Amino acid sequence: MAKLSLSDLREIREREEKNLKKRDIHGRSIHVVVAMGTSGIDAGAKLTLNTIADEVERLGLDNVIITQTGSAAPNPEPVVEVYTPQSGLVVYGSVDKDAALRIVNEHLKEGHILSDLRIELVDKEQ
Repeated sequence: MAKLSLSDLREIREREEKNLKKRDIHGRSIHVVVAMGTSGIDAGAKLTLNTIADEVERLGLDNVIITQTGSAAPNPEPVVEVYTPQSGLVVYGSVDKDAALRIVNEHLKEGHILSDLRIELVDKEQ
């Protein structure tokens, strides 16, 4: 393995600090949670998560934190929860790539709830 120069190490540190900052919830007003249990992943949640993250970054929405959680079954997966100070909790179901782009552009950026994608969570115990 080649030795790294001091400038290489600084570049690595800056890149990793930037990546860690994306996970910092302090100062963020919007929280997006993608259900990433095995059934959600099977339904396409990984693509959903990546699409949301890429679009948030592309738009420079620095007030958004994206995290993942376990399964949202028996709800229509992939499930995405959006928490904002203006609208509280809004849950979207069957979120494919196109729906993920709409959520970022219409809900996160513009503040409009997408009623055609919105679902009420079903309790697993029922």
